Amino acid sequence: MTTTQQQGNALAVWCIVLAYNGIDLTLECLATLRVQDYANLHLLVVDNASTDGTVKTLRAQAPDVEVLPANANLGYAGGNNLGMRHALAHGADLLFLVNNDTRLDPHCVTALVEEIQRAPICGAVGPMVYTWDNWQTISSAGGVVDWAAADAINVGVGEIDQGQYPPRSVDFVNGCGIMVSKAAIERVGLIDERFFMYWEETDWCLRMREAGLDVRFQPTAKMQHKAPLTWQQQSPLTLYYMGRNRLFFFARHGRAPQRVGAVIGATKGLLHGVVQNWRTGNRAASEAARQALIDGVMRRWGRRSLTFSGARM
Repeated sequence: MTTTQQQGNALAVWCIVLAYNGIDLTLECLATLRVQDYANLHLLVVDNASTDGTVKTLRAQAPDVEVLPANANLGYAGGNNLGMRHALAHGADLLFLVNNDTRLDPHCVTALVEEIQRAPICGAVGPMVYTWDNWQTISSAGGVVDWAAADAINVGVGEIDQGQYPPRSVDFVNGCGIMVSKAAIERVGLIDERFFMYWEETDWCLRMREAGLDVRFQPTAKMQHKAPLTWQQQSPLTLYYMGRNRLFFFARHGRAPQRVGAVIGATKGLLHGVVQNWRTGNRAASEAARQALIDGVMRRWGRRSLTFSGARM
């Protein structure tokens, strides 16, 4: 690992790579983390009970990386919380949560550390996220909560990066790569595990903002993420968690009139998903929207064991 600063003077950054299968992606992600130009960087992989031999392979091929196996699939929230508790107990100053299906520019960590230190009340900061196929097409340039549409929007999706998105405060940053401070966790706590996966980073960031902390986007920090850009490319299970947790998010944030309107909007969106997907023959997506609506109304959060028949291949 090359460095531009003395490790003794650098804040201790623990990079927590969350993995659930996809060992080849995990190894590629780690390869880009090893060449970061930040000195005091500890690599930790939290394995969410993978079935592809991830833990065994990492211990054989990546002995420089600490591996923390979970005893079950804890989702994004539970897996990252497991890693953060471990990191904080071992002296972490900053925690950088990274999905295993990412690749990072060598200056990414340094740019995030500089940004989070530049703003003394900053709780979290995120990088410019590009699509997997190139370093030009934007996947996320920070996020904004659209209360009128009851949605959380990744800014710049599909655009070519021409420098149109400067460093700035945002409502949230994409959870595929988010750096948080120890002080922020002490103030607002860890990720709410009732989300399991999806919307949890948006909730976390808004909790920071509600506690008086800033959430920042820094485009000189760059990473790629292997993720679809549109909902039509998502699996039914993903659509379920996104729909259900959308209801959960808007039921707990915002002023009363704003909150009521957003919950109504999210409910209408799920009803539309039920009907429209059924009409177009996408029965699995229709089932996912229906179950998301039921569980949201019944306040059934956390991990759910669900299958959806008739999924399009």
